[in-house]
Amino acid sequence: MLLTVDVGNTNIVLGLWSGHELVGDWRMRTDARITADELALTVRGLLGPHADAVSGISALSTVPAVLRELRVMLARYYAAIPKIVVEPGVRTGVALLVDNPKEVGADRLVNTLAAHHLHSSACVVVDFGTSTNVDAISARGEFLGGAFAPGIEISVDALALRAAALRKVELVPPRSVIGKNTVECLQSGILYGFAGQVDGLVRRIVRELAPGGTEPVAVLATGGLAPLVIGESETITDHVPELTLLGLRLVYERNVRA
Repeated sequence: MLLTVDVGNTNIVLGLWSGHELVGDWRMRTDARITADELALTVRGLLGPHADAVSGISALSTVPAVLRELRVMLARYYAAIPKIVVEPGVRTGVALLVDNPKEVGADRLVNTLAAHHLHSSACVVVDFGTSTNVDAISARGEFLGGAFAPGIEISVDALALRAAALRKVELVPPRSVIGKNTVECLQSGILYGFAGQVDGLVRRIVRELAPGGTEPVAVLATGGLAPLVIGESETITDHVPELTLLGLRLVYERNVRA
């Protein structure tokens, strides 16, 4: 079985694949102070009875401190099996049409690969994570760039910190867009505000990808916070929560089984 490991700024997501089937996935909080031994123990505990069935690993990390410990863990605990850490030099087949390809995060790269694998058209990937990333992909699978915006949780935390009369609220749809109390006002602004932000960015990117609507453009949502917004978005066409894990599987197949 292939273990895929996506280390993000907020969460670490594990996926276990049997061939092309995702048979299990797990999520844990990212701690930049975690050691290789702690990481290995936690991964093994989450995998449970599947821990000894891992025959390959494909991983990425957008957190440098955890990336270092991830490498140590792989060398110490999984030395005998094939493994890939996505970084410059790893074959992905994705052309990076940006000013500085080294700036493109590994998560955006594997999301591009996975989106192009799922769709034969141009794509926009909206990744709802610590930041909200909106990335553009050509019909040929080329990464064209995108836009960053503060993530939902970051924005909510900042609002609660800077506005003394406001507080964190449960992120569920209010009774109406026009909030009748403080909680509903916050819920409306957060949910509909972020949906409007994403729709605005997506529409502008689509106009550049396909001027005049000359070709179809798929809009994929992924990331842990996507379920909060996709129901209110007017532009998102697909919800693919396992997009990054799929991209990691595809990278592994390109490099280890070639």
